[in-house]
Amino acid sequence: MAAEEKTEPATAKKRREQRKEGNIFQSKEITTVALVAIMFYSLKFLMPFLLQTASEAIHYFWSLLYEWETIGDQDVIRLGIEGAAFWAKSALPLLLICALVSVVATMMQTQMLVTFKALRPKFSKLNPLKGLQNMVSLRSMVELVKSILKIIVLGYLVWRNFIKHLEKAPRLMDMDIMGTVDFIGDMVMTTVLQACVFFAFLAVGDYIYQKFSYEKQIRMSKQEVKEEYKNTEGDPQIKGKIRQKQREMAQHRMMADVPSADVVIRNPTHFAVALRFDLDKDNAPQVIAKGADLLALRIVRIAEENDVPIMENKPLARGLYDAVDIGREIPEQFYGPVAEVLAFVYKLKNKKLDGRLL
Repeated sequence: MAAEEKTEPATAKKRREQRKEGNIFQSKEITTVALVAIMFYSLKFLMPFLLQTASEAIHYFWSLLYEWETIGDQDVIRLGIEGAAFWAKSALPLLLICALVSVVATMMQTQMLVTFKALRPKFSKLNPLKGLQNMVSLRSMVELVKSILKIIVLGYLVWRNFIKHLEKAPRLMDMDIMGTVDFIGDMVMTTVLQACVFFAFLAVGDYIYQKFSYEKQIRMSKQEVKEEYKNTEGDPQIKGKIRQKQREMAQHRMMADVPSADVVIRNPTHFAVALRFDLDKDNAPQVIAKGADLLALRIVRIAEENDVPIMENKPLARGLYDAVDIGREIPEQFYGPVAEVLAFVYKLKNKKLDGRLL
């Protein structure tokens, strides 16, 4: 049997599950362009400090050649420690900036997601057939086109800026080292700026593609949506049976209250409403049972079996049935008609009607 086509957008539940598993979409191109731009501009900003540190290191190590006649094991250890200190002093600021940019760019795309589930080994990736399918997939083709496009554009920008600055190259012979560094730095930064503009457009396109590819990957079939709804909300058939059982229990309780009613108002077979008025507790008569058709006949039958007075009043029975829920007091517009019915019933029982309904 062929697998059902996945045409439905992923539900919120599946999106949460995919996020917990670390399966989210992000564009590496956005991280790359942010990293390259900030790294090179940080390098330009820190260049005086880096040159000064390099100059101090060269002078320091050259001075040691005049001080030491022989080099022992302790001297080698000392040179290693001091060399590492110079390296850390010059390189650590750039490394920290690069790490911070990478983390911030990634976290902004993943909405601060931190999970280690994506690092778990998946032996399914060792399947050579699946690996071959991935090599010829649309995603791999897109990545290949992006790589070729980046190489072509970057090569063109480097060549164009090199040719543009080539005529100024003879002047380097008359420049000091700082002038040479400035000249080369300007050429590099011009190339980097142009490359970053191109990479920014590429990153926007890649972000759109990654979002489209991710949405397509997590699509669900109609059957999967139904199964998830069953697991989340419950099987509709079971819920229907539960509601039916609840209605039956409510009807049973309602029928148990009919014998305590003061009067049942009917119409004459379609509707029946049972009223009870406790003079000590209630502000107005309450509807303790109501029903239509067969249920109305059951209410009337139980009332007859328990000597509850039954009055026929078509408009009043229909009005109470439509307007008042079970367990609620009747609204004021029914006070007059209900008072007349109760007055007649109480006259039969030699009871006095409360003045609140008059």
